[in-house]
Amino acid sequence: MKLVYPLMASILVAATLASPARASEDLAKKHQCLACHQIDRKLVGPSYKEVAKKYKGQADADVKLAEKIRKGSTGVWGPVPMPANAKVPESDAKTLAAWVLKLR
Repeated sequence: MKLVYPLMASILVAATLASPARASEDLAKKHQCLACHQIDRKLVGPSYKEVAKKYKGQADADVKLAEKIRKGSTGVWGPVPMPANAKVPESDAKTLAAWVLKLR
């Protein structure tokens, strides 16, 4: 019985770290997105929560954001452009866009 609890705890920790929310935040770190964006506060660019709010209800928002991640953007949030991140794989850009849009 003593071995069951540590094993269950390990499984719970692994499941938590592998959750889509955690995985997407890890992707944001991996691709240096957090150098300019934060989840709940403006840094160089808007917070991810501001982005989610702006695009809420738009049917193609995930496609638009994934494209902006890879190709960059200018003029949407003011004069500071978002540089292109072409090295971010398309699948990662889609995952990041979906994650951002789910933030509230």
